[in-house]
Amino acid sequence: MSRRDQIRMSDDEVRAYFAEQRVINVATMNPNGRPHLAPLWYFPRDSDSGVRDSGTRDSGENDGVPALVTWTYRKSQKIANLQRLPQATVLIESGESYEQLRGVSMECDVAFVEDAGETAEIGTALAMRYAGLEGEPPDELKAGISQQAPKRVGLVFTPTKIVSWDHAKLGGAY
Repeated sequence: MSRRDQIRMSDDEVRAYFAEQRVINVATMNPNGRPHLAPLWYFPRDSDSGVRDSGTRDSGENDGVPALVTWTYRKSQKIANLQRLPQATVLIESGESYEQLRGVSMECDVAFVEDAGETAEIGTALAMRYAGLEGEPPDELKAGISQQAPKRVGLVFTPTKIVSWDHAKLGGAY
């Protein structure tokens, strides 16, 4: 078995990793051809599109890998870039030393959520996740998010290709 195969995460491991991590790094393309990189909060949402892992899995085999959902300011550079080319590369990574390195890099198609009500739902879900809240959102939270929603756009990052790694699977061997 190749080292690449040894460190690849299963779909279930990727789902668990998405659930435990907090920030995605999103790369879009600026008009000058250089990448624009921005960190964003997110939450995973089930997707029914097939994902290919490093070109080695057939489409449809990774149906368990969720899309990632976030929001951002309507007038941000990443939105301008995504309006020109609705594709991005998304990276989630962690680890302080080689044997701890874990991550997922995905090429994604990006869909916009323009409706203020739906955008407010995304904002509320993000606020609840990052505040560690469960259950019904407090009315004051929903009211505050609803005021922000018209200035925001929801984004859904649906993976078309995924590469994952978990160096802990090597058992400390390099």
